[in-house]
Amino acid sequence: MITLSPLKRRLVYVIIFEIIAIISSTFVLMLLSGSDAAESLPVAVMVSLAAVIWNFIYNTAFEAWERRRLVAKRTLLIRIIHAIGFEGGLFLICLPLYMVWYGVGLGKAFSMEATLLLFFLVYTFIFTLVFDKIFTLPYQYKTVSTS
Repeated sequence: MITLSPLKRRLVYVIIFEIIAIISSTFVLMLLSGSDAAESLPVAVMVSLAAVIWNFIYNTAFEAWERRRLVAKRTLLIRIIHAIGFEGGLFLICLPLYMVWYGVGLGKAFSMEATLLLFFLVYTFIFTLVFDKIFTLPYQYKTVSTS
């Protein structure tokens, strides 16, 4: 197991996650669009970049909203709202990209994004489980003194 500072851990997470995401989504896009890797790789890179930028913007805005509302704890409902908002925004960002790049209609672009959304739901869950096994949190194994 490897222990990193929180900042380094986040950077390593994003870099590894996005590299695997680009490679995987290139193949998924190839299957969905009937195109080759040369056509789907640039889309996968653009979507990855959009996801990273959107993640930063969305989480910054969401956390500001939480501070204004004095949210002390993220309840299940707040986590659901957060996830739906993030994925909904990314969905809307990606739809026009698929339509223009692949020359498809709204329905086809919608089904492509829906498929990728399901793929990333599973991928993110598995990736995070494996990542957490390899890269532990710095405070995970420290005991807390109660004296």
